[in-house]
Amino acid sequence: MQQIAHKWDSALYNDKHSFVYDYGVALFDLLNPKSHERILDLGCGSGELTNKINEMASSVVGIDNSPEMIEKAKFSFPLCEFQVADAGDFEFYEPFDAIFSNAALHWVVDHKAAIGCMYKSLRSGGRMVVEFGGKDNVRTITDQLRKSLLIRGYGEQAKLQLWYFPSIGKYTSELEAAGFKVSFSELYDRPTELADKNTGIMDWLTMFAAPFFKDVDDSDVHDILIEVQESLRSDLFRNGKWFADYKRIRIVAHR
Repeated sequence: MQQIAHKWDSALYNDKHSFVYDYGVALFDLLNPKSHERILDLGCGSGELTNKINEMASSVVGIDNSPEMIEKAKFSFPLCEFQVADAGDFEFYEPFDAIFSNAALHWVVDHKAAIGCMYKSLRSGGRMVVEFGGKDNVRTITDQLRKSLLIRGYGEQAKLQLWYFPSIGKYTSELEAAGFKVSFSELYDRPTELADKNTGIMDWLTMFAAPFFKDVDDSDVHDILIEVQESLRSDLFRNGKWFADYKRIRIVAHR
């Protein structure tokens, strides 16, 4: 499956979607960085978690395939090392003690390539600690988005497969096939509060689902954003706040 290009708005990301890296802090207990360790932050985004890891480990490298995100990360955290790199096609001469990844691997549709790169980049005994979208993640939102696109005649956009949201059995089996030993895995619901009580779902779609709107008329984009949000009000608007129906996979595995 071909990877779909996605241009990131780092300002909107930090302004209304900081929950992405705020939730990632919870992974640190599993990662348990040591002062002597070299760690890779895979899909580092704008670098907030890379910087926190850098405070605990001797060496950290953050990689992301978004030049916009890496530019923001380098500006915000000049003491950290950042590189533009594809999670499905990267290589480092010096292996890492650990690979950390938060909310990134579901953007890599060639998941086997990403698993292979992670395996090759770890030292023997090294660990990966990752969390990303699992089976049926944001399905309530995306089902309505596809429906709204279809009724306006945007069939190709409605069929777009932008993400890889596997079952936990599927992904852990792929890890084991590549040589990893999985020591911990879970799939859990994580309803996620969105920042704006008025435009929460619309903001989410603008930030994360922009490729669905390629070649869609501007007037239709506006109408679709409103229609999707209003159609989801009974399901995802609670106590005056919007929530996205997140389902997350969390895994620890060793080489």
